[in-house]
Amino acid sequence: MSHQAATLASIATTDWRTLTEQALTRVYQVAKQTPVTEATSLGSKLGARVLLKREDLQPVFSFKLRGAYNKIAALGRDDIGNGVVCSSAGNHAQGVAMAAGMRGVHAVIVMPVTTPAIKVDAVRAYGSEIILHGDTYDAAQQHAMALAEDRSLAVIHPFDDPLVIAGQSTIGVEIDTQVADDIDYLFIPIGGGGLAAGIASVIKRQRPNTRIIGVEPDQSASMRQALATGGPVTLERVGIFADGVAVRRVGDLTFALCQQWLDDIVTVNTDQTCAAIRDIYEETRTVVEPAGALAVAGMKQYASINDIQGKTLVGINCGANLNFDRLRHIAERAAFGEQREALFAVRIEETPGSFRRFCAALGQQSVTEFNYRLDDSREARIFVGVALQDGADQRQMLLTRIADAGYAVDDMSDNELAKLHVRHLVGGRSEGLGNERLYRFEFPERPGALMDFLNAVGEQWNISLFHYRNHGSDFGRVLAGIQVDAHQRDELDSHLAGLHFDYWDETDNPAYRLFLT
Repeated sequence: MSHQAATLASIATTDWRTLTEQALTRVYQVAKQTPVTEATSLGSKLGARVLLKREDLQPVFSFKLRGAYNKIAALGRDDIGNGVVCSSAGNHAQGVAMAAGMRGVHAVIVMPVTTPAIKVDAVRAYGSEIILHGDTYDAAQQHAMALAEDRSLAVIHPFDDPLVIAGQSTIGVEIDTQVADDIDYLFIPIGGGGLAAGIASVIKRQRPNTRIIGVEPDQSASMRQALATGGPVTLERVGIFADGVAVRRVGDLTFALCQQWLDDIVTVNTDQTCAAIRDIYEETRTVVEPAGALAVAGMKQYASINDIQGKTLVGINCGANLNFDRLRHIAERAAFGEQREALFAVRIEETPGSFRRFCAALGQQSVTEFNYRLDDSREARIFVGVALQDGADQRQMLLTRIADAGYAVDDMSDNELAKLHVRHLVGGRSEGLGNERLYRFEFPERPGALMDFLNAVGEQWNISLFHYRNHGSDFGRVLAGIQVDAHQRDELDSHLAGLHFDYWDETDNPAYRLFLT
């Protein structure tokens, strides 16, 4: 009998209902029943009723505690006398560490070296033995298996285990009792597949008409590939932005269960995930991790190509273990995921006043970013971000308007290189540039403030460097290089003082001297 056939035979003989009932007697010794909350703003956007299952409110800020504790509590003392071992990108590790601590069991946790520090520190706080190994979950898993053999440790698999799956299935029981109305669509994040398999095993028995949609990042869509090819496959590489679901190969058991119970799978990109993190924050004032936002990202993606008007949608907020230093990147990319910002590369004349004339051509648009550096040609290249209210339609309208005004323009909104790197590198040194003074300005931020600033500066002096980025704060901040002859400096200083903006002369700043002149 093949391994896949044996797995199917195991599923057929497993009493999943009994496993779930037994899990219900164990998991609440450490986990709690989390609420289902309505996301009214998101529901209004989608024209549907949106409910969020708040597993981010668990003691370890993730659902993983359920399966880990159910597995450890079900093992006998002879099985765990030497301790337990697991591999994890973080959330399962916290679940195992807490569960082992509650049971008085030594835990060895193998984590990829890429695991966010917040998750490593959280596991360390439970007193577990931590080993950082490999760049991916799969490398950590192989090392954990070797340790289990060498030290006779009981393996607590993060997803491909009936008892772990049964622990996660208790979420399905809670949803079934908490949501009285029909559930039309249930969106579940997928990494290894344990969460989806567990919840689906309950919901499909209780509510067979509910369509269950798995959600994966497009850079680690292992379950989607498995379902397409008829069995688990090993991806050559996975993206680790959503580290909690960065799994190269789903489990044999979870694959078979998802094949049986899932109705569809959607994939989402990084920008869509970041936009979903913002959606959840606006609804709950909680910042979830990327994996925790997949369900919301998935329902928005699904709604964009399917009619879900008036339907009831439930999504699993599965985790909130996010490194604080990732917030800047997430906030920046969320604007693209929601199509609230466009990035354009534009070529304009290298003449005094051309800058202001280009801004005038944009019309009454909120400029979010402006990067420019004078070079020795007759043509300037600028990098500009513009806030959008109407998404793709407005983006196309702006492209047309800029082109019709006589400018050569390229849309960079979907260009990964531009979004990640080039926007921060536009500029650099300008050879042979003389008589440049560097000023840093602050002014009250409001729609049209940048244009007001340029109008106030006027066209008497040539702007040779310009950087502006709207950070959503009360004040706009501009760095500007202005070419001015020595005999005109007093006149320029008098002019700037009359603008009533706060400003600082940074011409002698060593950062300017080292990198921009």
